[in-house]
Amino acid sequence: MQAQILAPAAVLVVWSLIMLFWMAGVRLPALKKAGIDLGARPGGRGQDLEGQLDPQANWPAHNYSHLMEQPTLFYAASIILAIMGAGAVDVALAWAYVALRIIHSIWQATVNKVPVRFLLFIISTLALAGLGIRAVIATAFADPSALPV
Repeated sequence: MQAQILAPAAVLVVWSLIMLFWMAGVRLPALKKAGIDLGARPGGRGQDLEGQLDPQANWPAHNYSHLMEQPTLFYAASIILAIMGAGAVDVALAWAYVALRIIHSIWQATVNKVPVRFLLFIISTLALAGLGIRAVIATAFADPSALPV
């Protein structure tokens, strides 16, 4: 197993947790300021706060949701490549993806200008596509006799 490919995945896990705390740190004071009592709303969801809070207070929450979506594909590709034997290109693509997602998070949670955010998303998606293709190649064309027993 190639542990180097797992380091970027571990970093993205930690970054996702940082965004969770960032979201709570922004949203909870915004809820108090808006006079919203979470205990009085059984079954509420984060989406219910759209239009009730200042839009900027929801930006970290939007990004946290994004980190629970597309990166699941990244985690799968990283695990596949770790099992099959990641190369230097795989590790570089994984770090590029994670760096771009972190930059995307910071941008979305602070400035949130869509053209830049979209560009960061597209470039990170290209890195993810590269990882996905390399995972397919690593598995579809694997030589079973070369795999560890």
